[in-house]
This record gives sequence, C-alpha cells and structure tokens, in this order.
Amino acid sequence: MMPILKEKKRYILFEVISPVKFSAEEVKSVVEEGLKRFLGELGLAKAGAMFISEKWNSTKQRGLLKISHKMVDEAIAALILIKSIKNREVIFRSVKVTGTVKKSKSIK
Repeated sequence: MMPILKEKKRYILFEVISPVKFSAEEVKSVVEEGLKRFLGELGLAKAGAMFISEKWNSTKQRGLLKISHKMVDEAIAALILIKSIKNREVIFRSVKVTGTVKKSKSIK
C-alpha cells in the first residue's frame, strides 16, 4: 500500500491511578467499553482503537492505546470518563501522545 493511503496513527500513553493493581485484560475490557460508550460504534470504527497489551506495565499501571490521529482528543476524553474497574474507583490519566511506540518507552 502506498504510504499516502495509510491511515496516520498516534499512541496514547495512559496511567491508571488506583491502590489496586489490575491486569492487562481487565484494563483492556474497560477501555474498550469506555470508548464504545463515549464514541459509539461508528466512532469506534473510525478511531481504529487498539489496546496494546504487550506494553502494559503492571507496576506503574501504564498502558498504550493506538488510535487514529483524528480521534486523539475524543479518545482521551473517553479515557477520562472511565471511573471504575471491577467496582473499584480509578482515575485514568493520559501521560503523553506520541507518533511512535519507541518514543513512549522513553517516558518515565
């Protein structure tokens, strides 16, 4: 495929603030549900959101979300509106938006 036809993507590095540690699968399901609730099915399809579970850091509770460059602000808003995981209060905080996965690794 020609590079001009490829959709541009961004990576949102986010952090889950909670005294309880969560697994990647728990966070993935909540993030997908939150995006679907906020964006709807059509918006979710346009965003092309993908939770990258290999990049989940369980000690820092940080994860990476791949998203279309046009839907970054909407995805961040959807993450902020997530208030609980398994009936436990949490706060989602977006740390950084990058264009490559490598740049997100350098964030401390």
